[in-house]
Amino acid sequence: MNAPSRSVLIARRHPKVRVPVADVRRLVAMLDGGFRPVPADIAHLLPSARARARAALRTPVGEAAGSPIPPGEVSLAFLTDAALATLHGQFLDDPSVTDVITFEGDSLAGTAGEVCVSVDAAARLGGATGLPFAEELTLYVVHGLLHLAGYDDLSPARRRRMRVAERRALDLLRSADAVPAFQLRARTRR
Repeated sequence: MNAPSRSVLIARRHPKVRVPVADVRRLVAMLDGGFRPVPADIAHLLPSARARARAALRTPVGEAAGSPIPPGEVSLAFLTDAALATLHGQFLDDPSVTDVITFEGDSLAGTAGEVCVSVDAAARLGGATGLPFAEELTLYVVHGLLHLAGYDDLSPARRRRMRVAERRALDLLRSADAVPAFQLRARTRR
């Protein structure tokens, strides 16, 4: 059921996070091959993603549907709050702290896009949301990959569709025991 594997670049730019590279690549492969939009999603996807979503829906169950994520290399960056806030300010003119920023790729350059996530936000919010740290950080990666697949959260209706898709993707990963075992190293004392 998995789609052909794609190149996944992983940048660990947070000093205390342990990123299990093989697990993260498996997460991307699972979403590539096992996640499909549902018919109710189509109208809420960005227009550029609707054809890929419709094609996936026409594929018989049990056959590889192709990925909802555009073809090409995916880059994932695990950052501090400060680093992500800097990107937020540079590219979105909003220097506030955020949890995820997604940059579309360039099909001519062979890139699907880049997902930048805040490890600090996952550590801070994980307990508040009831998710363990590893699942909270996985949610941010999933959220970014769904942006690449054409989901957005700029209107209430689209935000609801995004949340439903996030739950479906996390359920898929949990059922396959494919949630990466992200860990934070304890603060060292001097």
